[in-house]
Amino acid sequence: MLPRSRTLPSRIHHGAVEERHDIRHYLQVEVQPKVSESEAINPQSNYSKCFDDDGRLKRTGTFWTATSHIITAVIGSGVLSLAWAIAQLGWVAGPTVLALFAIVNLYTSNLLCMCYRAGDPVTGQRNYTYMDAVKANLGGRKVMLCGLVQYLNLFGVAIGYTIASSVSMMAIKRSNCYHKSGGQDPCHMSSNGYMITFGIIEVIFSQIKDFNEVWWLSIVAAIMSFTYSTVGLGLGIGKVAGNGEFKGSLLGISIGTVTHSGAVVTSTEKMWRTMQALGAIAFAYSYSLVLIEIQDTIRSPPAEHKTMKKATVFSITVTTVFYMLCGCFGYAAFGDLAPGNLLTGFGFYNPYWLLDIANVAIVVHLVGAFQVFCQPLFAFVEKWSAQKWPKSDFVTAEYDIPIPFYGVYQLNLFRLVWRTIFVILTTLISMLLPFFNDVVGILGAFGFWPLTVYFPVEMYIAQQKIERWSSRWLGLQILSVSCLFVSIVAAVGSVAGVVLDLKSYKPFKTTY
Repeated sequence: MLPRSRTLPSRIHHGAVEERHDIRHYLQVEVQPKVSESEAINPQSNYSKCFDDDGRLKRTGTFWTATSHIITAVIGSGVLSLAWAIAQLGWVAGPTVLALFAIVNLYTSNLLCMCYRAGDPVTGQRNYTYMDAVKANLGGRKVMLCGLVQYLNLFGVAIGYTIASSVSMMAIKRSNCYHKSGGQDPCHMSSNGYMITFGIIEVIFSQIKDFNEVWWLSIVAAIMSFTYSTVGLGLGIGKVAGNGEFKGSLLGISIGTVTHSGAVVTSTEKMWRTMQALGAIAFAYSYSLVLIEIQDTIRSPPAEHKTMKKATVFSITVTTVFYMLCGCFGYAAFGDLAPGNLLTGFGFYNPYWLLDIANVAIVVHLVGAFQVFCQPLFAFVEKWSAQKWPKSDFVTAEYDIPIPFYGVYQLNLFRLVWRTIFVILTTLISMLLPFFNDVVGILGAFGFWPLTVYFPVEMYIAQQKIERWSSRWLGLQILSVSCLFVSIVAAVGSVAGVVLDLKSYKPFKTTY
């Protein structure tokens, strides 16, 4: 029998999930230094070297780890669909919409940062998750609504990233195939094997215990995101230089344009595509659903909201510059025929080795991004299960497993089984619905308004006690309603795209 772990995990102890530990509880396993007279005045300071004000182990996150988490979450596969999105909207609306989404995300993210602690932003009770923040500030049915939307969206993001990674893996194979055949072989292949490969990788990485231990994977993923974004930008600039002109038009794709698939763009399809583009841009900025969880990894002092605001401003500024450059140069290079996925839409055949590097970077980035988005969902299910079955060893017990070159890994059987089932399920659904652009649009539309705008605005109003019908209240409500309208339009367009795709679709037999 494996030895039972004697290490006290931060969230579960003896089968009971504790929202706020009594600090004396930890004295059983922690040898405390001699207490000075000044420390005796403030007993909390006795434990400050090892524990935070809530009794949990000291958080170690910094501005840079928070920034890497945000960039990993934001610069995802969404950046690759921006050239296509701008192609639908044109040179006027495309960059304008991109900039507006950035401003809205920056503003509402700053509102959400202030909700990490209830009451006082420095000493108030911590909210460990987005749901906790909604519960502390709004309460009632809105807590369940928030949880439903957040965790369904996280589940959907996992599906979207599985699809995106398989497309990138296939692009490596296809670019090499195309190069070897001199462009004679169309190199069609199935995506199923590549999705299964990504699923196996995620089963392994999903055993990382919690958000605090994913920091190194986020840093690697953030570096990878800059790598493939830079390659996409460079190839776009090179193609514009080769063309000797900027392609595209002020109003986007023209009615009557023949697409890569041979279909002709009608006035109705133009409308659907425009709506879908809004969803794609919304998805490209989606990270609010894990913002509170990221903030919960940051050490203090300074106050967590100050560090998080700086990380948010820096991250969104950097990503917006990248988005503008990648999206605009991609559109300038291909015009109305900009591919749905800039690198993997097979718009670039040479230099094929550079494409391979970029697509490898995408896959590595998505491995990390998958974990950044799924860790909050994993934690929610495991916390609920420990409360439901506190005496079950299967759910709560942890066993020490010595791993060479790593140390001791604490194995929890429930974590192993549940997370593996989760990855298998997302992989199967990805194989059933491998429509990259449409899935991206639906996810962006579904999560943008409630998680990025509605809940942050409502919590801020409740927290600051803003009076109804005051100018500030009206301004916030106008922002919320406007974003709701954008979400509805984007959802309609993306669902219409899925319906069109399903007409020529066979389950598990999709080829590229």
